[in-house]
Amino acid sequence: MDSTRQNKFSRLIQKELADIFTKETNHFFGQAFVTVTNVKVSPDLSLARVYLSVFKDKKPEALVDGLQKRMHEVRGRLGTRIRNQARHIPELRFHLDDSLDRVEKMETLFKNLHIPPATEEDGPAGH
Repeated sequence: MDSTRQNKFSRLIQKELADIFTKETNHFFGQAFVTVTNVKVSPDLSLARVYLSVFKDKKPEALVDGLQKRMHEVRGRLGTRIRNQARHIPELRFHLDDSLDRVEKMETLFKNLHIPPATEEDGPAGH
């Protein structure tokens, strides 16, 4: 369970990175639309795992890998923005957030699930 300090720092990083990605580094992504879905910060605040959702890109893993290679540039921009709120700027690790894909697969499974109607042999429902 994350501490209040970690949660506040995570939200700060998420907000600032989202702003950086939309205003300053959107050329990194080409036509892709990138959203920062979550940030998890280590207890010592030295590492931030940044989860990204990528739309309109055929190879989102490659985009995330490319962003990881430019981590120092992104971290520098983040440092400029939060330098008055943080002593140290955490190392950033970018990960692809595939939770939307998993939800979509589960919804498809549920839609294709065939449950036969109850028969009289099964007895009344709830018994």
